[in-house]
Amino acid sequence: MRTVGMALVEGLAARGVEVVFGIPGVHTIELYRGLSGSPVRHVTARHEQGAAFMADGYARVSGKPGVAFVITGPGVTNALTAMAQSREDSVPVLIVSGVNRRASLGQGLGYLHELPDQTAMVETLCPSFRVASPGLLDPMLEAAFEALHTGRPGPVHLEVPTDVMGLAAEESRTVPPPPARPVPKDADLRRAAALLDSADRPLILAGGGARRAEAALVALAEALDAPVVQTTNARGLMHGHPLSLAVSPSLASMRALMAASDQVLAVGTEFGLTDYDMYGVGPWPDLSGMIRIDLCPDQLDRHAAALPLEAEAEATLAALLSLIARRGRDGSARAAETRAAAAAEIADLAPTAPALIACLNAVRDAVPGAIIVGDSTQPVYAGNLGFDHDRAGGWFNAATGFGALGFAPGAAVGAALGAPGTPVICLIGDGGLQFSPGELRTAVDEGLDVTFVVWNNAGFGEIAQAMRDAQTEVIGCTPSPLNHEPFAAACDLPFVSVTAEPAALSGALKGGRGPRMIEVRA
Repeated sequence: MRTVGMALVEGLAARGVEVVFGIPGVHTIELYRGLSGSPVRHVTARHEQGAAFMADGYARVSGKPGVAFVITGPGVTNALTAMAQSREDSVPVLIVSGVNRRASLGQGLGYLHELPDQTAMVETLCPSFRVASPGLLDPMLEAAFEALHTGRPGPVHLEVPTDVMGLAAEESRTVPPPPARPVPKDADLRRAAALLDSADRPLILAGGGARRAEAALVALAEALDAPVVQTTNARGLMHGHPLSLAVSPSLASMRALMAASDQVLAVGTEFGLTDYDMYGVGPWPDLSGMIRIDLCPDQLDRHAAALPLEAEAEATLAALLSLIARRGRDGSARAAETRAAAAAEIADLAPTAPALIACLNAVRDAVPGAIIVGDSTQPVYAGNLGFDHDRAGGWFNAATGFGALGFAPGAAVGAALGAPGTPVICLIGDGGLQFSPGELRTAVDEGLDVTFVVWNNAGFGEIAQAMRDAQTEVIGCTPSPLNHEPFAAACDLPFVSVTAEPAALSGALKGGRGPRMIEVRA
């Protein structure tokens, strides 16, 4: 008999899903029955939060939704933190879970993994769809994938009651194509081009929504001679380009550049405070005259713009380029002046940051084109201030947005599976590693080229510094670190320990491929 669980896996495969991350349980056995003989590959995590982080990393790198299977109740609650990170960073992730028998829901009868209302809990975070009968499987799958491909990307939840998973499935209907992305009106494109052409000091603000549009972004920036500021999730775009500003827009020098620009084009950026107001100094310059490109109408409504364009970045940038009258301006000079001011500001603001950025430069140069997945740790914070990576979409971390510690190991595993053959660097602190140490073993099981670089400052160094800056006693910031060498051995990972110097780190990285661990003694 072809069950609902089996048909669900077939439906995922028909929609292009190649990998699912998860941990099997008694409430998802029917899903795993569906995986038997399926082209969908299963990767076993060590914690449901790690499975959802893996789906996140996979989605960021592959451009396809990441999928995770989790059990009813604690599987869902364990995954919620990762889902919240995906929501903040606009990453399409599908979490497929069980839910208790239909007749038991809301009754408080003490069933295994029971929650008062699992659907309502998840719906505070993202859309949730229930397959309440076999006939609802295809409609709910269609609704879930429509949500994944419409508007602002983010997490979506699909749950199947345990007494439905094993029922006979109905005949599957034809999988509809993904919904078309919105496109701007020709009149709006012409108006946007006219506004950009008439500007003497144009500026482009690029967010994570632009990370797959590098060629079009470079071409338009060069046509306009416009500096391009990249938020954290846009880093890696335009590496080394004279118009590129791989610098946090929270810095005063960047705010000054915005204020001095007479036309701003914002591409795929939500203007999140962890990007634009990290230090809580108040509103950034008045950008109400900007042109804004974003897939999400709700996002477009949140900040005033002279011309909001609900559209996908790459196609819109290419369309604008065809309408621009190319003429030179002083963009490269403005960018160079701002880069110099930002470097001096970073050194004053965070005296340790230049040395940390030098270490990141060494990582980039030792492993060109690598994907660097970061946790909330000191070199990642420094990199978000001013690190220029060399791969579009190759620098992302949990130090902005939701800020979940323990993100990097799982996300690095997902990234490695999303970009086979590409080296992945997982950059994590000794404190963050203790949130999710088990996911290193998944990298070993899967034979992935992931190098776990553990920044060991024997505690929560960034938080300790924040406490000192606030002139309060440092409490709770010195949890003992793992003894990393025997821990790496327990994970069957080659291990080396180096000092926090660029040359030492570069030498260690050039010494092999992953899976492996490098401890950096900070």
